Amino acid sequence: MSKQLSLGKISVSNPKVWVVIGVTVAGIVILAETRRRRLRARKLEREDLGAFIERFELLPFPQPLPPAARHLLSGLTFAVKDIFDVKDCVTGFGNPDWKRTHEAAGKTAVVVTALLKNGATCVGKTVMDEFAFGITGENVHYGTPTNPRMPSHIPGGSSSGSAVAVAAGFVDFALGTDTIGCVRTPASFCGILGCRPSHGVVATIGVLPNSQSLDTVGWFARDPSILHRVGHILLQLNPVEPRRTRCFIIADDLFQLSKVPKQKSIQVITRVTENLSGYQPPRHVNFGQYVAANVPSLRGFREESMTLQDGISTLKALSSVMFLLQRYEFKTNHGEWVKAVKPRLASDVADRVNAAVDATHENVKTLYKVRTEMRAALRSLLKDDGILVVPTVADPPMKLNSKKGLSAEFHDRAFALLSIASMSGCCQVTIPFGKHDGCPISVSFLAFHGADKFLLDTVLDTYSSLQEQVSLVSHSSPVPDTNGHMDASELLKEKLMWLIERNTHMAAQMDVARLPGEIEKMRLSLRDTKAAMAQLEEKLQEARAIVAHLEEQDAILVGQLKEPNKGNAAFKGRQWNKAVSYYSEAIKLSEINATYYCNRAAAYLELGCFREAEEDCSKAISLDKKNVKAYLRRGTARESLVLYKDALQDFKHALVLEPQNKVANQAEKRLRKMIS
Repeated sequence: MSKQLSLGKISVSNPKVWVVIGVTVAGIVILAETRRRRLRARKLEREDLGAFIERFELLPFPQPLPPAARHLLSGLTFAVKDIFDVKDCVTGFGNPDWKRTHEAAGKTAVVVTALLKNGATCVGKTVMDEFAFGITGENVHYGTPTNPRMPSHIPGGSSSGSAVAVAAGFVDFALGTDTIGCVRTPASFCGILGCRPSHGVVATIGVLPNSQSLDTVGWFARDPSILHRVGHILLQLNPVEPRRTRCFIIADDLFQLSKVPKQKSIQVITRVTENLSGYQPPRHVNFGQYVAANVPSLRGFREESMTLQDGISTLKALSSVMFLLQRYEFKTNHGEWVKAVKPRLASDVADRVNAAVDATHENVKTLYKVRTEMRAALRSLLKDDGILVVPTVADPPMKLNSKKGLSAEFHDRAFALLSIASMSGCCQVTIPFGKHDGCPISVSFLAFHGADKFLLDTVLDTYSSLQEQVSLVSHSSPVPDTNGHMDASELLKEKLMWLIERNTHMAAQMDVARLPGEIEKMRLSLRDTKAAMAQLEEKLQEARAIVAHLEEQDAILVGQLKEPNKGNAAFKGRQWNKAVSYYSEAIKLSEINATYYCNRAAAYLELGCFREAEEDCSKAISLDKKNVKAYLRRGTARESLVLYKDALQDFKHALVLEPQNKVANQAEKRLRKMIS
């Protein structure tokens, strides 16, 4: 017992023991404080959906004294992406190491000051993708803001926090930046309005650059009038301008990249313009082919492909030029800092940053030339009254924490669309169009560079009508989607009229004079036998039905011989619309002939109607499992729709049926390389 006490005394008097006790207590306190802060952070994150990285309040400048009008943005609140300078705050650029190695800003960004001067109150900074790289909205350091429309899916980025803050109603509007889709994508995924103005028209003083040839200051809003008012301040617009007529130009080929039915997109716009004054009937264009013909410098960047149509491969080339330009300028801006600091980065961001820093650029002048030609091409297409209509993005938002990240298909479809405004410098507004299969969908309007007021006025003018039509469509029964070709419907109309005339003429020529006589004789001889008369009339009707049936069969046989031959002749003559019409007639006469569907698919491919071609090939394959051409053509259609995995399976099937098929063999190798 005394030994134990002695040991106790020795332990208490030993300084090392007190050090251990002190360290232990300090550790417990630190752990408790860390846990408390984490709980507090989680609580705040639940309250603001993780949108904010820092909360503060910048009050607006004083209001003018009456009777002067109140400021345009009085009473409105806004947030800014963590890429804008705010005096006495460190601009974080979405990365802790950047924040650690930089000083607090000496001035507030010009655009933020302009908003404060016009009555708005700034309430904080929002989360963003690191260095504004990427469009997912995910950030491993600060957390990913929760998409209010789809909590288990990404919000889109890089201006994710700003979009979430607006979508959730925390602020009236928010500032972001758009380089390669960083405002347009989150606006689409969160179901709100988003504006990317013309390049260079909004001041970027006090905004960290990613790629200055692509960067723009953008903004989000739920209300089109607020989007419009913010635009007036940032763009310094003249409030009065003569009203111009407008013409929507619908990029049919780009809508094929999206699986949203046309009745929820293109047809909504068509119906709205019918009921609004000052709008011409919509025009349609194959935008990819237009770019291929009018941006010659892109030819050197296009992939050699035997199946991709000119339009889609051209837009893929445009997006590749966009990435090369972004890498070159990011390296110029931040390459030395990256090499010196070696910041901690998420794996996908690290890949992009390293690709930029390690890149060597030999054809920089050509990149800028593509940009110049693209702007001129859009100006020529849209002129003074045109508004290009495209899907904002092709796919719904991915699920959060997706291990595979952006698939090659998602990536290529998205940036084929997003590169248009980024590389032309045109202004673009993303407009929510309700939901499809539970996911927010949107359509974008683009106007030529410098036509920002024209575009914002158009959005304000049409928004309520568009939303009303979207609501009607979402509550109506689905209708079959038509292919939009008039030749087929006109041909069917003409044939129906011809059949009616012919049948009327034949009925008049039929020798039925004797039959009424026979009936009269029987009436005389069998006056009391009404049943006999009814029986004879019934037989007469049967006879007429038999004649009509035989004539119909003759017509079918004749049609089965003529219509496909007409279709083949039209196809050889490169009259694709007529070929579609004739093959459609042949299909009506024989709906179980796989060749007719397969041939019509070939004509659809030439027209760039990839969805229709895919459907026809699928029907042909269901009728004939060994139809090699159907697999090849469906693979071509799917590759053109940037559905690489599905296309690969089709070319594999073709190789199983024909192992020596060169087209299938080359396509399989190309697609394997793309997917990997």
